[in-house]
Amino acid sequence: MADKIEHSEPQDSEISLGADASLLIVDDDAPFLRRLARAMESRGFAVEVAESVAEGIAKSRARPPKFAVVDLRLGDGNGLDVIEAIRKGREDTRVIVLTGYGNIATAVTAVKLGAVDYLSKPADADDVYAALTQRPGEKADVPENPMSADRVRWEHIQRVYEMCERNVSETARRLNMHRRTLQRILAKRAPK
Repeated sequence: MADKIEHSEPQDSEISLGADASLLIVDDDAPFLRRLARAMESRGFAVEVAESVAEGIAKSRARPPKFAVVDLRLGDGNGLDVIEAIRKGREDTRVIVLTGYGNIATAVTAVKLGAVDYLSKPADADDVYAALTQRPGEKADVPENPMSADRVRWEHIQRVYEMCERNVSETARRLNMHRRTLQRILAKRAPK
C-alpha cells in the first residue's frame, strides 16, 4: 500500500490534543500500522498499537484512550467490538473507523457505537489527523466523485448483509441471489 505519511501543521478549525493525547491504533496490516503510529507520534499523540480485536480490547480496558483509530475487519473479528470496549471504559473517546471494506451499513453501525468519522483505506496520516481533531459538528468535505453503479450495488448488498447479522444464507435469500455468488461478492473488495 502506498500510504502517504506527511507532516502538517494544525489548522484553526482543528481541536487541540490537550493534556491527554493517548491514541490507540488497531489494525492488522503491520506495515500500515507502524507508518501510521510513527506519523501520529510526530503530530503529538502518545500512541499504543494493537494488531487484533483481543489485543485492542485488552489495551482499551487497561488504559482507555482519548483517541482511537480502529480497522473494521481484523484477523480475529470485527473492529466494532473494540469500539464497544472503548466506549465502556471511556465515553469521550474520539473514534475513527478505518477500513478497506467501506460500506454504508457498517459506517452507520460504527457511528451508532460512537465513531466520529469513517475513512476508507488507503487513508493518509493527514486524513486521519484531520478526522481525529475535527471540531464537533464540523462537516466533512463532500467527495469529488459520486459512487459508481457497481459501488451502489455493493453498498446495497453490504447493507442487507448487516441487516441479516452477517448471515450469508439469509442475505442470499433476501436478495434473491445464489449463496455462492453472494459469497464471491462478499470476498472481494469494494469497487471504486
